[in-house]
This record gives sequence, structure tokens and C-alpha cells, in this order.
Amino acid sequence: MLTSITAIVFQPKQEEVLSSCTSLSMTVEQRLSDQIDAGVLCPFTRLTSRMDALALSTDAGHRLLARYRRTQNSKDLDQSIKHFERALALCPMHHSYHPAALFNLAIAKLVSCQVNGAYLDLDIPISLFQDALDLRPTDHPDRIITQLHLAIALSSRFAKRGFQTDADAAKELLSCVLDVCHANSHIYRAALIAIQTSAAHSTGSIDANDRGQERPATSMLPLSLNQLANRAKRCLQVDEPRDLDEVISLHYDALGYYNTGHAYRGQLLTNLAIILQTRFRRQGNDKDMDQAIALQMEMLALCPVGHPDRSKSLNNLAIQLSTRFEHRGNVDDLDQSIALHKEALALHPVGHIDRSTSLMNLANQLSTRFDHRGNYEDLDQAIALHREALALRPVGHPNRSSSLNSLATQLSIRFEHRGNGEDLDQAIALQKEALALRPVGHTDRFGALNNLAIQLTFRSEHRGNGEDLDQAIALQREALDSRPMGHRDRSGALNNLANALSVRFDHRSKDEDLDQAIAFYRETLALHLAGHTDRHKSLNNLANRLSTRFYHRGNDKDLNEAIALHREALALCPVGHIDRSSSLNGLATQLSTRFERRRNDEDLDQAIALHREALALCPVDHTDRSISLSNLAKSLSIRFEHRGNDEDSEQAIALHREVLALRPVGHKDRSGALNNLAIQLSYRFERQGNDEDLDQSIALHREALALHPLGHTGRSMSLNNLANQLSSRFDHRDNDEDLDQTIALYREALALCPVGDTDRSTPLNNLAAQLSIRFRRRDDHEDLDQAIAFQREALALRPVGHKDRFGALNGLAIHLGLRFKHQGHDGDLDHAIALHREALALCPVGHTNRPSSLHNLATQLCIRFEHQRNREDFDQSRENLRCALTLLTQHDPRRLPAYGTLAEVYLTFYRSGLDGACAGEDTDSLNAAMYHLKAAANVVSGGLLSRLRESIRWVHHASLYSHGTELEAYATSMQLLDAYMSVTASVSSRHNFMKDFLSTLAVDAASCALRSGDVCRAVELLEQGRTVIWTQMARLRTPLDSLQTRGSHAAALMKKFRDLSSLLDKPPANNPETTPRVDVEAEETQYRRLVEQWNRAVEEIREIEGFSRFLLPPLFSDLQDAARDGPIIMLIVSKSSCHAIIILHKQLPTSIQLPTNLWKLSKLVVAFREAVGKEAGPKGNQTALTKALRELWDVVVSPVVENLDGFVRRGSRIWWCPTSVFNFLPLHAAGEYRPKGKSVSQQYISSYTPSLNALIKARQSHDRSPSVSFVAIGQDCPAGASFTLDAVEPELELVRRLLPPPPTVSFSKITSVDATKSRALCALRDNTWFHLACHGTQEFDEPFKSAFRMRDEPLSLLDITQMDLSQHEFAFLSACETAVGTLSTPDEVIHLAAALQFAGVNSVVGTLWKVTDSTVQHLVEAFYKNMHGDGPMNSKRAAWALHRAVQSLACDKDITMTLDQRIVFVHIGI
Repeated sequence: MLTSITAIVFQPKQEEVLSSCTSLSMTVEQRLSDQIDAGVLCPFTRLTSRMDALALSTDAGHRLLARYRRTQNSKDLDQSIKHFERALALCPMHHSYHPAALFNLAIAKLVSCQVNGAYLDLDIPISLFQDALDLRPTDHPDRIITQLHLAIALSSRFAKRGFQTDADAAKELLSCVLDVCHANSHIYRAALIAIQTSAAHSTGSIDANDRGQERPATSMLPLSLNQLANRAKRCLQVDEPRDLDEVISLHYDALGYYNTGHAYRGQLLTNLAIILQTRFRRQGNDKDMDQAIALQMEMLALCPVGHPDRSKSLNNLAIQLSTRFEHRGNVDDLDQSIALHKEALALHPVGHIDRSTSLMNLANQLSTRFDHRGNYEDLDQAIALHREALALRPVGHPNRSSSLNSLATQLSIRFEHRGNGEDLDQAIALQKEALALRPVGHTDRFGALNNLAIQLTFRSEHRGNGEDLDQAIALQREALDSRPMGHRDRSGALNNLANALSVRFDHRSKDEDLDQAIAFYRETLALHLAGHTDRHKSLNNLANRLSTRFYHRGNDKDLNEAIALHREALALCPVGHIDRSSSLNGLATQLSTRFERRRNDEDLDQAIALHREALALCPVDHTDRSISLSNLAKSLSIRFEHRGNDEDSEQAIALHREVLALRPVGHKDRSGALNNLAIQLSYRFERQGNDEDLDQSIALHREALALHPLGHTGRSMSLNNLANQLSSRFDHRDNDEDLDQTIALYREALALCPVGDTDRSTPLNNLAAQLSIRFRRRDDHEDLDQAIAFQREALALRPVGHKDRFGALNGLAIHLGLRFKHQGHDGDLDHAIALHREALALCPVGHTNRPSSLHNLATQLCIRFEHQRNREDFDQSRENLRCALTLLTQHDPRRLPAYGTLAEVYLTFYRSGLDGACAGEDTDSLNAAMYHLKAAANVVSGGLLSRLRESIRWVHHASLYSHGTELEAYATSMQLLDAYMSVTASVSSRHNFMKDFLSTLAVDAASCALRSGDVCRAVELLEQGRTVIWTQMARLRTPLDSLQTRGSHAAALMKKFRDLSSLLDKPPANNPETTPRVDVEAEETQYRRLVEQWNRAVEEIREIEGFSRFLLPPLFSDLQDAARDGPIIMLIVSKSSCHAIIILHKQLPTSIQLPTNLWKLSKLVVAFREAVGKEAGPKGNQTALTKALRELWDVVVSPVVENLDGFVRRGSRIWWCPTSVFNFLPLHAAGEYRPKGKSVSQQYISSYTPSLNALIKARQSHDRSPSVSFVAIGQDCPAGASFTLDAVEPELELVRRLLPPPPTVSFSKITSVDATKSRALCALRDNTWFHLACHGTQEFDEPFKSAFRMRDEPLSLLDITQMDLSQHEFAFLSACETAVGTLSTPDEVIHLAAALQFAGVNSVVGTLWKVTDSTVQHLVEAFYKNMHGDGPMNSKRAAWALHRAVQSLACDKDITMTLDQRIVFVHIGI
């Protein structure tokens, strides 16, 4: 039979203006006549009137039954039964046609039973079939068909009643049919299907719930394809679930009939797939969608490569997969859909009539994938395909307007993501052409109006052109006018116009637009009555706009109605509904809003539960998963802020991290994910004070800003976000670079919000705050004046009722208070307090900003109390702060400033004397102040720098008022200083911090301990607070060999500690001055992360027996071991006192108060500097230097020597450990310098040590080789030098001659062009003794750049610190200024000689100032003659050798050497 293929094209709804037309190919068989069922009566020939009536009744019954099959009109079925009953009445029992009449009536009755569900009446057709069968003997031609139908009826009754006898009888009848019929016959195949169905009933594989929809028995003999197609078309046009189910059932019957290989099977597969897809869209049953795809796959298999229908089959399957992707979000479906569309396109080469359609279909799917993954390559390819499709549809082509629309839509999308105005302009031009092709009266004009309106709305949002937006609304109004009351598309027009009005409201805040939009949404909803498929969408739209009006006007009625509408919408989206997830999110969002309004915990908990359910509906790879993750994270964040449950915060961050992972680099929504995670991390930082959170937040904001280049609509927000976090980091770490960058970012953000911009108040407010902070730091009044001006403008833009008025009030109040402190205008202070009171009124009990507002008001009241002495101000200030503290959780960082301000309040009251006592006598207030300063310093979440600042304040006030907590304050400050320095990545940063902030902390702490009489504690504090930078480095090189024997866990800890120490000990990879800030920040963040891991490893090691004090500040009992080989004299000077502490090995330390002070010693340092530079007089005398050395003897050294006389024998070694300005005095050379006058060098051999720990470490024994590896390094002409050091080569040769020959000493030499930095480093590494002769430079501003100058580049102090010289014994530094530190950080002892000792060299000889060639020649010769002696080389002889050399030169009448040159060399170490 010939058939023709008809394509049924499903067009999108007209209001779905952004969807392109999708072609679904549905094949139907067009037949010229209906098939006549077997076993029916044929038309009769005319016999008698009785026979005529029988024939007429029978024919009428069949016609009506056939028509019923086509139309499903129950009246036809009822009439058919009546005609068959009349025919049977006309055939008495023995009539020849009686069996046929019974059979016909049985067929109609069976159909009626199943159609009407009257399964109890099945007995009637079964009885009729049985009677007919009894009357048809074995050889009767119709006996087989009668057996078949009786079996079918019995099987149906068995399915409903479960009588096994029915099943057995049916099986027996069907077996008889199969035995008689040919295998290819129609009846044989029908019997097979009946057997399969009966077997399913017998095994229970048909669900009980499906038995009420038993397939009609007559479907075993399927309707014609034409009949099936007609019924399918009706079901697609009318939403009648029961009809749709039956049509699907009939198609399944037909498929079972037309087995694989039948010519009609492919048409049935395609048609059934389309009908199943329709039922899925209407009822949301995933099984229908999966089955439809399975059928389309089978159809594709029937169309192999080369088949004429393969392209259509590819297209149909691709569309079904795309639909499933939209429902489930499985990217594999989308990728497969695209691959199928590409194959279909390949089958439509250039010139093919269907190429443009294939281009459009593929472009649409690539666009969908772009929406999901954000890969711009997909979007660009989609646009290219749409352009090609448009070119194939020139002017005059019937589908040109559709192509214009599709291309315009994609260009508009690309504009949204890249911000290229050219794309948007082109999109609008295309939409205008499309509209011109659809003049008034055109059926598709409505869609064209909508599309153009949408593009104009985009452009208005991008360029702020109100004309575009007004034109868009005008177009939407025209679209609405074309859809009058009663028109089926009116609801879509109302919805679109409401959307446009909503956009205009968002931009102009015109209440009329919002109210009108809501009215249109209400009318739309009224058109979508209960049962309408789009009702839930209308409910959501109206709810969203009511929510907007609530935000705008604060009417709770709007919010409650919005929630009620969302609840109704959710009820219309039961479990399994495609839109349930979005509906859950909508309701949850509004409940969160109401929580923020009313603080009803039930609302928030319910919102979170709804968001969790929504997320569960979006499994991994679902296209909407990232949105659901983000929504849930935001709600959890709100609950964390409300209840302070860390679990909520951690979960929110984890969810945001998953969102970011789903939006990789290149994803269109990555910037939003970066921003959300950054904000959440910043919240956690504010609560917990974890530096890594802040650094990571800044890094994420930087990446987000990079994704918003100049011209991007989101740039202003990104600028503000990054600036906010940089501001926080400045508050936390005090880095001026962060502050300046913050201000620059806010200025750029402000420039992007000109006057009239609705967002202008935000950058105004932020910029004002930062300018105010910079004013406090740099005292530039222009900053303060500008801050106040900006803040006033911001406040004016936030009138009463504005949601952000609090911030503007608070900011202006702070700036005015600051101006009062500097200019003293009472009006500023009173105004500031009034503003703070108004701000506090906006923060009722329970508001998150209430603690901060109370604190701010208290601060200004305290200032006014100090100024005006009004007791009421004091009381109110104190109570506000107490209240703020009760509102803050234990781990809230805001407790720190609150404690600090409360301490200031008590101190102010203490100074006022208002309690009746004299000023300064109210001990209760003073004690309270100290208590709160201590509490501030101990707020762990407040950040190390802020805590350190508060501890220094504690030190200052405790010292000022001689409070009993002074020593505790110093100890706390020491601990915090150590912790803060440990997380500072570079040594230069550590040095700058010590230089600017805490250069005298250690000596001040020791002086405090001495005043209290605790000499041992003074020594401990000195050791803890001095040489902090060296101590930090030394910790990372601590040997842990003894852990090896403590088990596997200890050994693993040792390895972990060493590995982390190694990573931390590496120099920074980037130079901060030349490296992008973002890279420097990343490196600093990594460093802090490693420090945290290192600290944890240290804590674990301390848990091992015998290691409880591992790397803790040493106790005096440990430090005393430094005096094992001789006494150590620690010299301490502070503003309050000047002392010497003599430390002996087995005795208590002795403290001596010296007859001098800091001011006199500072003058003495200047005197030495000036004296050293002066030429000697005619007799070789250096009068000024001699005078200075005498004073040094009198006020410092002589009192010490007098105390040593009693227990240290003459000629013994002593070690000087100077602090503060003592570091710049030649203590070893002090004396009376007169005939028979005393001097320290006459009585003792002096050495120096930077710290006690350094000396202890140097004394730790290590194996000495009997043979010394000695290298002499000389550089006579370093890079950049203007002259040559002629004495270098002779000096090295002199050293070689004076050293013992091999094997005692293995000597090597590097000079001239060979003495490069790299060669020198290698030589230092490979030799344990070395002599350096070269230029030496001491950089006082940046001491770590001090260096020995080599041929190519300097060998810097920092280079030396990176070396492991722990096996090295001796170094002679024949260069200028190698043992002098910097005045800015004297207690850090940063010079070349100290660097070598801290790197591991036991004994070092260096210089205090410039040294001449002549001095070097004589002293080197004398030193090495005394050094080696008769035995093996021993570095412990170095101090004695230097002492003897200097004495011999002083006594040698043949050598002329000035005093400053005789005392220039010093010994450091053992």
C-alpha cells in the first residue's frame, strides 16, 4: 500500500518570543479506505423483508462501531450495540446467521465494557462469544477468529478477577489458534500478542493500578495508521488525559503488531515518541520522556547511513534529548543532541533545501550549551550558524523574519556577556527588520513587537537611554492592544508589558509603573484559572513584583501576599513537576526576606528546608544546580549571622566553592560565583579573624574585577567589593598600600556612578570612610574635608526610610567626630552624637548592626565627656559599650574594639576625678581599664595586629600609671609580636615592622622586670624580644634528630616539620617591587597557610614526652648555659633606667644600675661616630676618641669590671651582649687611656654575642675534621667600583703563608674574575673556614641588602641567611663595617658578621667601621701567627688570637697605627 510522509510542525507559543521554530517529524499513513475487521458480516443480498432488516441492522452496527473507533463518540458505540441486538433478535436460535450475530454483539459489548470500566459485565460478551463458538464446528472458517476473541475476553476477566480457570481456558483457546493459523497471518500475530498479555497478567507484571486502563480487546487488531494519526492529532490539540492515554495504548498495540522489519514500524515509532513527549510535557512523568527517546533511537537505527529519512530521524532524536536536558540538566544529553544536529547538518550540504533549518536547530542547541557552560566558542559558533541561515533566507523568503529574530537574540546574549555595544545595535536593527516584515495584521507581528521591545530594554539598561525603554513599553502596549479580551494570547501580552514596566520601575522608581505592572500580572493570573498549565508561572510573577513593592514601600501585606502566592504556585508543582525546583526557590527567597523583617526563626528554617529540597532536585550535572547551591548558601549565611552557628557558615562556604567549581574559567557566570564566595569568606573572617579567609576573599574579588573590564556593567560593583576587602585588610595589617589602593578603587567606582545614578551613594559612602582613615594616618586635612563632603552627599541620597540610611548617618558622624578632635568645634561633636543616635534608632534589638552602632555612639559620648565633664555622657557611654558586648558572641572580632573603647572610657573617668577623689586616684576605674585592655588583647578573632596594638596600649597605660599588670602586659605583647612576625613572609617586611612599631619593646620589658626585682625574668624577656627576625629564621632550622628514636609517629612529625620548615625558609619567589600585587598576595597567603601547618606540627611535637617546651621562649635556667665558658654581660638601657646584668654559669645573675641614661648614651654614640672619622693629631693622638672611650669606661664598663673582679680571674674571656644604643659602642676598647690607667683589655679577653641563644647554639659540639678546609676569597675590583683594592691579592697570599701546610689545612683561593657571587657561595658552602677580603657595605635603611661586593653582583646578607653553615667554624671578614647594625632596629643586630653567626659559623671576626689596607696587613699577619699555635686549628682561639694581635700591634714601636684602627676589629661567637 502506498503511503505519504507528512511533517507536523510544532510552532512555539507566540509569547515565547525568544524560541526558534522546532520541527518534529510525525509520520502518518494516509489510507484511501478503512480496514474491515475479520470475522464481520459482509453486506447481504436482498432476500426477504426479514433478511433486509437483518442486513440493515448489521451494516448500521458496523458503520457506527467503525465511526466510534475514529471519533470516540460513546453515542456511536451505544447505537452500534442496539443495532447488533436488533440483528440478533432477527436471527432465532437455528438461524444460519445466528453465530455471526452473536459474535458481532459480543465484540461491541466487549468494547463497551472496557471503555466504560464495567468489567463486572464481561460475563455478557464472554457468554455471547462462547455461544457463537459452540455453533461453529471445527471446520467452520470463522471458528478461529471466534476462539481468538473469546480468549481475549477471558484474559481480560482474569486480569480483573483473577480466576485461574479463565486464564487456563484462554491459554487453551490461543494454543488452538496457533496450531491452525499460518505463522505470517494476521490472526497468528494477534494470538501471540494475546498470549504475551495473558502471561503478564499471570505473573503480576502489570501493576494493579493499571488494570483499570486495560487495553481494549479489539486493539489486538490495531486501528489503521490513518486512524491512529487522526486520533493523535486530536490529542495534541486538546488536553484530554484519558484520550491521550488511550491513543498511546493503541500505538503500543500497533507496535506489538508491526514487529521489527515491518514497513510501518518506523512511522509508528516516531508518532508514539511524539505523543509520549506530549504527555510528558503535560503530566511530567519522566518515564514517558525516556521511552520517547528510546523509541527515537530505535527509529534512528532503522535509518542507517544513506537512508533518505536519516536526517529527519537525527533531528527528532536530537530534539528529544534536548528536552530531557532541559528537564534534568544532564550535559551528556545536550552534547549528544548537538552531535546529532551536526550529523544532520552534514547531510544537508550547501544548496540543500533543508540546510537553513538544520543550521537553525544546531545553533539553538549550541546557544543552550553556552547558557549552561558559558563557553564563548559555542555562542560565537551559534551566531555564525544563524548568520549562514539568514543568508539562505534572503529578502522575500517566507522564513526570513524567523532567522532575523534568532540571530538578533544570540547577538543580544553576546552583548550581555561581553558588553560590545555593536552586537546590541545589530540585534536591534535585525529585530526592526523582522518587525517590518510583519506589518499590522500579520499573524506573527505580536512576536516581532515583543522581541524588539526586549532588545530595546537591554540597550536602555546598558546606556541609560530612557527613550529606548519608553519605546519598548510602547511596543509592548501595541502588542497588548492586538490581543483584546478573550484572545488566547492576551495573557502573554499582559505578562510582557508587565515585565517592561517592572524594568522601568527598577530604573526610575516610579510607583505608577510598579502598580501598573502588578495590575497586569493580576489580570494575567485571572486568565490562568485553576487548572491552567501556566498558572504557577503567573503566581510566581505576581509574587515577585509584590515582593519588589514590599522592598520599596515596606508594606507587610505585599510580602504576605507574595508568600501566599508562592505557596499556591508550589502546590501546583508537586513532586516530579519540571518547575518544582524554581518554585521552591521562589518561596524560600520570600520567607528569607520575611525573616529579615520579622526575625521569625520558623521562616528562615523553612526557607532553608525548601532550598535543600530544591537542591536535591538538581543533582550533579543539572543545569540549575549552581543556582540552587547559591540560594541555599545565602540562606545558611543569613542564619549564621543570626545564630552564630559555625556549621552554617562552613556549609555556606562549601556550597559556594561547589558553585565556583561548576563555573570554571571562561564561564559566563564565574564572576558572580567568585563574588559570592569572596563575600562569604569575608563574613567568616569578620567573625573568626582567619587571615587566609581575607586573603582568599581579596584574590577572588581581584579575579572577578578582571572579568569586568572598563565598560562592563558590573565593574562598579566589583570595584566596591574589592575595595571593601582591601580596607578590611588595611585595618587588620596596617599596610598603606592597601589603603591607597582602596581609595583608588572607590574613586573609580564613584566615577562610574555620576550624579543622578541610583547607586551613587554607595561609592560616596565608601570613599568618604577611607579618606577619613587616611586623614588619621597622614593628617592631610584635604582628605577629611573631602570625606565630610562626600558623606553629606551620600546622606542626602539616602533620605528617611532609605534602607541604607544607617551607613550614611554612621559615616558622617564618625567624620565629624574626627574633625572635632582636630579642630575642637563643639558643633561637630554634638552633630556627630545626634547622627549616631538616629543611626542607633534604625537598629532595634536583634539588628546585626546594633552592637556597632552602640559602640560608635559610646565613642563620641566618651569624647564629649572628656571635653565637657558631663557625668551623664560617661554613664551612657559605658552602658552602651556593656550592652554591645553582651550582644556580641564570644568569637566576634568586634569585641576587641569594644573592649578597647570601654577601657578608654574608664581611663577618661579615672583622669577626670569626678568620683570625688582627686584625678588619678580612682583605682577601681584604673583597674577596670586595665582589665578591658587585657581582654581586648586576648580576643583571638580580632587579628594579631589589632591585638598587638591593644597590648601595646595596655603596656603604655600600665607603665604610665605604674599599674600592677605592667609586666603581664609586656609579656603578652612579646607573645603577640612573636606570633605576628611568624606570619610575615619576608625579612624586609619584618624589619620594617620592627623599625616603625616596636624597636624598644624588649628593653622596656626588661627594665620593667628589673624595677620589680626579677632579674631572671628580665633576661628571659630580653632574649624573647630581641633578635626576633633571626630567631624566626633559626626556628626553621632546628635539628630534631632525637625524635628519630621516639617511634614512627615522632619520625613522621620530624619529617613534616622539616619539610614545612624548608618551604618556609625559602626566599620569596617574587620581588614585591616588580611583581603584580595579585601574585605577591597569593604568595603571602600561601606563606600564612604554611605557617598554620607548621604551628600545628610544633604543637604535636610538644605533646611528645621531653619536648613540651619545644621552640618556646627559653627559661633562664636554659639561658644560663651560655655562660659556661665565661660570664656574659647584658647591657640594658631604656627611657626609665640603665642596667648591666652579669650572668654566670652556676650562680644567680647580678644586676648593676649604671650611672648613665639613654640620652647620655645616645650622645656618646654620636661622639664615637664623629671621633672615628677625625684624623689623628701631630703626635698620632685621637683626642675625641680617647675622651669617648674614657666616658664609656667610667659610666658602663668600669662598674661591670669592678663586679667581675671578685669571681673572674684576670685574662679570662667575657662576652658582651649589648642592647639598644650599646650595640654601637666599642665596649671591648673602653679604658682610662692614661699612663698606668685601667682598661678592660688589660684584664679580660672580650667577645660579643647578639643573643644568649646564638652563643649556646655556637657551642653545640659537632665533629671537627683533623684537616681544616680553608678558602680565601678576595675581590679587588668589584662591579661598579671606581678603584682597585691593591692590597687584596697580597693579603690572601699572606694568609696562605701563615696557615699550617696540608694535611692540617687544605687551602684554596678565589680572586679577581673568579670571585663572583655564585663561586663565592659555592666556596662558602664547601669550606668550614674562610677569609673574605673585599669591599663591604652596610645598608642602614635596608640592612638585609648589606653585602660583600663581588666581581658580578653583591653577595648580600640575605643571601647568607639562606645558607646552611651549621658545620662552619670560623670566618675572618676583612672588609669595612661588617659588625655594625642599624640605629632604627638596634636590637635586631642585623649586620654581616651576625648573619654568618646565625647561619651557623661559630666564630667570626668583623669590623665596626672603615679599616685601612695597612691595618689589615699588620693585623692579619699578627692574628694568624697567634691563631694556629702548635696543635690543630681551633676556632675557639680566635678571640685570644685577636686580643694578642691587637696588643702586639699597640706595643710595636715600628708600626704606626691610630687608635681607631687598633680597636676596629671585634670577635663574635665562641
